[in-house]
Amino acid sequence: MTSYLIRRIGFILITLVLASIIIFSVTQFLPGDVAGIILGQFATETAIANLREELGLNQPLHIQYLSWAGGFIQGDWGNSLTSRMPIRPIVMERLGNSAMLAGMALLIYVPLGIILGVIAALKRDKLPDQLISGVSMAFVGLPEFVSGLLLITFLAIGLEWFPANSSISPDSTFREAFPYLVLPAITVSLTGLGYIARMTRSGTIDVLRTDYVRAADLKGLPAWQVLIKHVLRNSLLPTVTVVAMGIGWLLGGLIVTEAVYGYPGLGRLIVFSIQRQDLPMIQACSMIVVAVYSISNLIADILYGLLNPRIRVGE
Repeated sequence: MTSYLIRRIGFILITLVLASIIIFSVTQFLPGDVAGIILGQFATETAIANLREELGLNQPLHIQYLSWAGGFIQGDWGNSLTSRMPIRPIVMERLGNSAMLAGMALLIYVPLGIILGVIAALKRDKLPDQLISGVSMAFVGLPEFVSGLLLITFLAIGLEWFPANSSISPDSTFREAFPYLVLPAITVSLTGLGYIARMTRSGTIDVLRTDYVRAADLKGLPAWQVLIKHVLRNSLLPTVTVVAMGIGWLLGGLIVTEAVYGYPGLGRLIVFSIQRQDLPMIQACSMIVVAVYSISNLIADILYGLLNPRIRVGE
């Protein structure tokens, strides 16, 4: 296990280095001139040239990359080109907001998806299976802005159960933000629910066909014991991967949901930064998403070994 973790951490570091090169290179080809965007359309060529010199945009690209990467590793992520404020506090604040939303969504759709998937597998090709499969996959194909607007219309405006806008103050705790997280979390959950349910259903059906499950049934073990100790322990392995991969997507891919509800998360910050050509902010947000995605996949591999001792991690 130790040697495996060392190798995996090494791969993560290589991934981060390659990702940083790609992210830095891509941001250099964004249309428009950063200095011109900051100063506005009436800025003179002299003012633009002076600002480019001040920001270090005139230096060779490899010098700019090494300067940015070295500072990023040391915790100096620079200042925003638009607001001139330090980047790291802003990104970490938005990361915390997205983490609250992602965590609440996971608590909703992962357990519910597993339960629905197991029910569908146990009632295979029957009415419950068809209903669960049809409804869950219908929500997968429903765009988030559509489901979000429907939830706002019925639950926020119609029934007045939750606020329609999810703008929260920067220093909000989870308890304070909870009422504003419910509708966005449900919106995100509707998209992920179908994948979890389908993956759990498929894995459970495969495990129910195995010889050791049939042997457990023949021994007269209670159905719930067979399901929990023999079926779920192995059928949830593919689901773990889907959930882990979904964590990276949740933190960086909540752009539509955050826009619909006005939620100040990391995805919305990325869009805001792209619109204003704030290169250091874009780079910092992208690196955070890559790091979270890599770590979540490492956690998934470790959980593989914990859920099924027959799997030797790293072999």
